[in-house]
Formats: sequence, C-alpha cells, structure tokens
Amino acid sequence: MSHVWYVSYGSNLYADRFACYLRGGVPVGAAHAYPGCRDGSPPRAVREVEAPGGIYFATRSPVWGGGRAFFDPGLPGTAAMRGYLITTGQFADVVEQEMYREPGPEIDLTTVLAEGRDQRGPGRYDTLLRLGEFAGHPALTFTAPWSAGDVEHTAPSGPYLKMLRDGLCESHGWTTARAAAYLAGRTTFWTGPEVERL
Repeated sequence: MSHVWYVSYGSNLYADRFACYLRGGVPVGAAHAYPGCRDGSPPRAVREVEAPGGIYFATRSPVWGGGRAFFDPGLPGTAAMRGYLITTGQFADVVEQEMYREPGPEIDLTTVLAEGRDQRGPGRYDTLLRLGEFAGHPALTFTAPWSAGDVEHTAPSGPYLKMLRDGLCESHGWTTARAAAYLAGRTTFWTGPEVERL
C-alpha cells in the first residue's frame, strides 16, 4: 500500500492550510511554522467526505489560541470532512507535525487497517481511525484517545473557526451561512451569525 486518504475535519479542510503541512510554512491566522513533509508533492486527488460521528472542541491550541477540533465517531450525526490522497509517508509526517514533532519516522498502519483504531500514545492526535475506503485506498484520520464526554469543551478562536468555515465552503460547496451553522452546532461558545461574520 503506497497511498491513503488523509481525512481532515479541522483546519486542514482548507487546501491552502493543508499545503503548509506538505510544503512547509505558516498558515494564515496561525502562529506556528510547519516544517513540511519529506515529500512535499501535492495530493493525487481530493474529495469531500462525510462520516458518522461529530466534532467537538477541547484543550487549547497554542497555534490558534483556543479549543481544537476533535472527531468522535460515537457522537450522533454526521461530520463533514475532506479527503486528500497522499502517500503513507506523507500521512506519517502530517501526524507527526500535528503533534509538534519533526517529520521522519514511518507509522505502522497494520493495527488501524485491521481493527479500525490504533491508539499510538496519549497525545491529543495520536489515535488513528479508519473511516472506510474510497477508490481502493483506506481513509484514515486521527483524533484524541478520549471521547467527547470525557473532556472539558473549550471555546475555539475566531481565526480557527474562520479557517474551518472557509474550508467547509471550499470542500463541500456550502454557503457561509450553512458552514457557520454547522460549526455553531458543535460548540456552545459561538452562534451561527457570529461565525458567519468572522
């Protein structure tokens, strides 16, 4: 297996932002420079994705100054996501960068491919999930080892929500109002009109 779908549900919904993970750089609105993948090639394909479950916001990101998005497949409803067809090495490097680690080590995908889940460590994005398969390639994402009900929810920052909102519009063709309502439905700290005005 040489390629997987990396499925994003957070700020990497926005293609320009995800490009910083591939090529390196500082995303608009962020305060952190990403080194990029060892292979900075663009995705071979991009597609919109929906998966059973939902997102919520918890912990505090030093990059964005507020709560981070996490995916919990046990939540009711459907999560709007975006899939990028990238190499397994690029996927490994994206996981490492999400954890503020240097790209480099390969990731053994045997457990997540066979069992659908692999908790590689206690880190906030160290748990791999398999969401299915598209066009012959497995669809993988990463999230926290805990569930939405096990952690205090925190307020995401305006710049972070704007990135997610714009990414939803770009990837799913939604209106700003629809994307704002979707995000506001997943946090008690913002209303739809507030997210729309960002």
